[in-house]
Amino acid sequence: MARNTNRTGNQGTRLAVLILAAGALLATPALADTKAGVDAWTRAEAASAAGDKATARREYANAIREWQAQADKGDPDAQFNLGQAYKWGKGVPQDLTRAEVLFAKAAAKGHASAADNYGLLLFQRGQHAQAMPYIKAAADRGEKRALYLLGIAHFNGENVPKDWVRAYALETLSAQTGPGETPLPQARAALEQMDRYIPLEDRQRGVSLATELGQQIDANRQRQIASADLGMPDAAPAASPSAPAPALKATALAKAPPAAKHPAPSNEPKHEAAQHDAPTPKTGSGPWKLQLGAFGVASNADAQWAKVRRMPEVAGHPRINLPTGKVTRLLAGDYSAEDAKAACRKLSAAGISCLPTKD
Repeated sequence: MARNTNRTGNQGTRLAVLILAAGALLATPALADTKAGVDAWTRAEAASAAGDKATARREYANAIREWQAQADKGDPDAQFNLGQAYKWGKGVPQDLTRAEVLFAKAAAKGHASAADNYGLLLFQRGQHAQAMPYIKAAADRGEKRALYLLGIAHFNGENVPKDWVRAYALETLSAQTGPGETPLPQARAALEQMDRYIPLEDRQRGVSLATELGQQIDANRQRQIASADLGMPDAAPAASPSAPAPALKATALAKAPPAAKHPAPSNEPKHEAAQHDAPTPKTGSGPWKLQLGAFGVASNADAQWAKVRRMPEVAGHPRINLPTGKVTRLLAGDYSAEDAKAACRKLSAAGISCLPTKD
């Protein structure tokens, strides 16, 4: 369990938080029994992109008509889609209050994406305590904006326990991107601020915790997919990974911390190229990796690699240095899931820190 860090010298330290503006969260409508509306919405979006305003207006109106009929019958997908239309102001006048009501109705029926939107709208208008259960649930599913907000909350100790290790872990996950995902620059900025105040040891522990939380998120997503296959009500479509980046406005949770006395890094950290320097051919391949530690000093990562590179569980696998804030994660790549877990069991038994990860 992450240690709650609250040192006397930093009790007044707070981070500012950027929250989402009203216009852009999820662009992709849900399917289910609302296909006619989705088809009309798709045609409207295509017409709008082509500059055909008349067709776009007509098809948006068709989509609204289809969804309104289903929403009146209590269909959560239609309520969610109609809420999106009011949030965007497409086919109807923009009305965040109406959108919030629709999201709340769909969320009460177990619609996960509606719950995410509802929580973010509550947070945006200052109801942070009421929003937090929704933010936590969205973060458990890996929603980047929810991870970001929850990380800031844990750093500041507002509506959740003050826990700098967990805060750093959550911002680390929020800053990571997978295929098709849009980066969240606020998370990178939050990590840079946290680097000034969170001790190196706690940042290292935060990076390790991020790996564990990432695995829990993957498991939660798999359960959600399984629920969708079974037609369970809590298996609503997740946020589209290709949705446009949100518009942003700055709102301070608390007073921003003073500027750091040491110079900030001049360049954004980059993923370093893999180094194939182990002497023995590897025995398997795949997207999984072994996390072999998190280091604030590059030479310490080098020393750890020199220690493990010839061990049978690592030999032949590429070395990967993955910067996260001012901490560098040392990984060995190219494992299958089964091989990664087996290798970590053996390395851990030998006293080597090891966590299997897919990020």
